[in-house]
Amino acid sequence: MKKVLFVINTLGGAGAEKALLELLKKFTPDQYETSLYVLMDQGELIHQLPEYVKILNKSYRDASVLSRSGKKILNKNILKRLFIRGAVFRNFSYLIKAVYTMGKKRKIYPDKLLWRVMSDSGQQLKEHYDIAIAYLEGGSAYFVHDHVQAEKKCTFLHVDYGYAGYTRELDRECYLDFDRIFTVSKEVMQSFLAVYPECTLKTRVFHNLIDQEEIKRKSLLPGGFEDSYDGKRILTVGRLTAQKAYEISIDAMKLLKDQGIKARWYVLGEGELREKLQEKIHKLGLDKEFILLGATANPYPYYAQCDLYVHATRFEGKSIAIQEAQVLGCAILVSDCSGNREQVVEGVDGMMCSLTPEAVCAQIKLLLEDEKKRKELGKRASVKLMPEQTDVMKYFEF
Repeated sequence: MKKVLFVINTLGGAGAEKALLELLKKFTPDQYETSLYVLMDQGELIHQLPEYVKILNKSYRDASVLSRSGKKILNKNILKRLFIRGAVFRNFSYLIKAVYTMGKKRKIYPDKLLWRVMSDSGQQLKEHYDIAIAYLEGGSAYFVHDHVQAEKKCTFLHVDYGYAGYTRELDRECYLDFDRIFTVSKEVMQSFLAVYPECTLKTRVFHNLIDQEEIKRKSLLPGGFEDSYDGKRILTVGRLTAQKAYEISIDAMKLLKDQGIKARWYVLGEGELREKLQEKIHKLGLDKEFILLGATANPYPYYAQCDLYVHATRFEGKSIAIQEAQVLGCAILVSDCSGNREQVVEGVDGMMCSLTPEAVCAQIKLLLEDEKKRKELGKRASVKLMPEQTDVMKYFEF
């Protein structure tokens, strides 16, 4: 029986974490002794793990890392971790160099700087594993590379490497030492290999796993929109972060309202930008038209009940939210960016537009006024997804 370790940064309700839950189901207890370490000791999906997965964290909080209360817990943990084993002092010169490099590009990424410190202050694992798998870039990749003993090491990339702010210098070229590197889409792979061409032969595309039948089942459960609104409903699912470009969606909703389009735009998700986005919504007089619903354990009834699903983001790896919308036959509009381009074929199973308020507004208006078109797109989207992969374990054979 092989001993396998998975490491992930947090275990909140985001796309990568959901995909991890599905992958863990493939590591059946008759063949694998599977353990999981959550680098930041936090996240609400801990209760959805398969019962045979061993949690290595000595202390753990199931608060969402995106909620206000969960954010406070996370920040306290970060402050404490800065000084465990002198992590911040050990990385001081590295942090100064990284800030200088980012400064030259006129963009600082505080979260990227912190991952190295969080990795070095993580729990010390004494066990030796047959395979260790970092399921996210950043902290989990650094931790597996630097602090885990294993015969083989693998890592996953879920974002456009360069666009997300990573560099070889920031990573201390750790990817050169991994035995296998998995990217969730071809575009993510291309972005990564543009920076690490030496890794070409050991890099593979590994699509996110989703349980299509479970998504369909949950979409029929009680839930979904609770207001009595009788106009068109637009839905977006995703964390309230800069990557998701919600300020552009809000401006697009303002344009729709000014043009007399009767619609409401609902967002499922939490994040650090909630207050800032809410202020913008109120300032533009959109309190009834652009509604931040927060996170929910079962988003699928919302997908099933909406008229249009919109995913207007700056960049993606491969969006689980888009996959979920496809499973449930939603008419889908996405922004023309990495990740999204690989999931939607313009005019066939969805529509695509540039990431500007005017472009998003124009495309939404066309789709809301053409019910036949929406139904056609939704029907094609629902049959687009490939059958569930049954041979995924071949990727972990060495």
